[in-house]
Amino acid sequence: MANYNEIVNLQEVSETNAMIEHNNLDVRTITMGISLLDCGAEHVDAFCDHIYNKITKKAEKLVETGEEISREYGIPIVHKRISVTPIAIAGASACHSSQDFVKVAETLDRAAKTCGVNFLGGFSAICQKGATTADELLMRAIPEALSKTEVVCSSVNVGSTKTGINMDAVRLMGEMIVEAAERTKELDSIACAKLVVFCNAPDDNPFMAGAFHGVSEPDCVINVGVSGPGVVRNALEQAKGKDFATLAETIKKTAFKITRVGQLVANEASRKLHVPFGIIDLSLAPTPAVGDSVADILEMMGIEKTGAPGTTAALAMLNDQVKKGGIMASSSVGGLSGAFIPVSEDQGMINAVEAGALNIEKLEAMTCVCSVGLDMIAIPGDTPASTISGIIADEAALGMVNQKTTAVRVIPVIGKTTGDEVNFGGLLGHAPIMRVNQYGCEEFIKRSGRIPAPIHSFKN
Repeated sequence: MANYNEIVNLQEVSETNAMIEHNNLDVRTITMGISLLDCGAEHVDAFCDHIYNKITKKAEKLVETGEEISREYGIPIVHKRISVTPIAIAGASACHSSQDFVKVAETLDRAAKTCGVNFLGGFSAICQKGATTADELLMRAIPEALSKTEVVCSSVNVGSTKTGINMDAVRLMGEMIVEAAERTKELDSIACAKLVVFCNAPDDNPFMAGAFHGVSEPDCVINVGVSGPGVVRNALEQAKGKDFATLAETIKKTAFKITRVGQLVANEASRKLHVPFGIIDLSLAPTPAVGDSVADILEMMGIEKTGAPGTTAALAMLNDQVKKGGIMASSSVGGLSGAFIPVSEDQGMINAVEAGALNIEKLEAMTCVCSVGLDMIAIPGDTPASTISGIIADEAALGMVNQKTTAVRVIPVIGKTTGDEVNFGGLLGHAPIMRVNQYGCEEFIKRSGRIPAPIHSFKN
């Protein structure tokens, strides 16, 4: 007779197969974090050689291993990715101009392609309290670097609860986003889809475009990001008309099952690659596929159209129960973990925008209770840099005061205006161009210095 553990495992296998077959369950990414702190050099060419050699050696079997695990267990693993130490830190001694950092970005792109991964994150600067010379050089290199590479992703952390918001960096990033859009205008300003500006960025996030390998992380680590909005939506079919306790319990139990799948993949990847396992990031990351939408979950909970009154409360409940279920399933939940609300990557969000139910101001309110922030939002190409900086500052303020991660990934699509549509393809999806408030904030943004940290940052 089978023992209890065997019965539980057989039940889990059956449930997992059903979630994969019918509800778009996947492991969104296996991300290998690689430290580049030992790659320092006095000259950029030597630095590039060091990082190329280390990345290609450490990650040479990453894609092969991911595909092997997918075949063995029948679990779709959509992406294999790499994150590296923020390049402004790792390359500070070797890079003495923005062109040096562009050269590094091209090397990262070449290394990523040699390994066969989908994306490489970490062309990043961490400058929430102030920017070093290297930080500023890297930020100014971002537009050219992202226009000359295909799979490199960039992020900049401009604020934190402990330090406040570096408004000089906020102003500069508004300008860099506009320049990145202009440099790739023939491709619908696609470079901006690979660039995110953070407050309270986590060191172990496996999701792009914001992944980087924090300086407190080990030399090499495996982090796994799982998804599954379709699974949650399907489970909620059984909770129609039930009370909030039942609704919460249904979400939590479903998140538990999804996380168990991620834990299995993470353990196997760690074992096969002989690399320590880091964290599971349980984030409901939608795709453009019909039925794989966070907006659909909110509407299944009883919201007529995402953006209607009650949306923020429903999202708060969803986000919290996802985290509770994940923590039940794994002692190593980290990264962002919760619910993502990108526009272009979520067909339900797109539908809500097109119906007039959802605008940027409502999305900003929703970011108070979700995993990240204003994500994959296409805006008119003539939006001023100062307005984009104002949007970044608003999101950073929400993160700073509420002690959570917030982020901005907006795409000013050159040549397009409110009501037009842009199609990025693949996981990046398509999106309507959303209206931006026409009143400006230039006088506010051009002030120099830092917005001080809130008083609760001194609780220690």
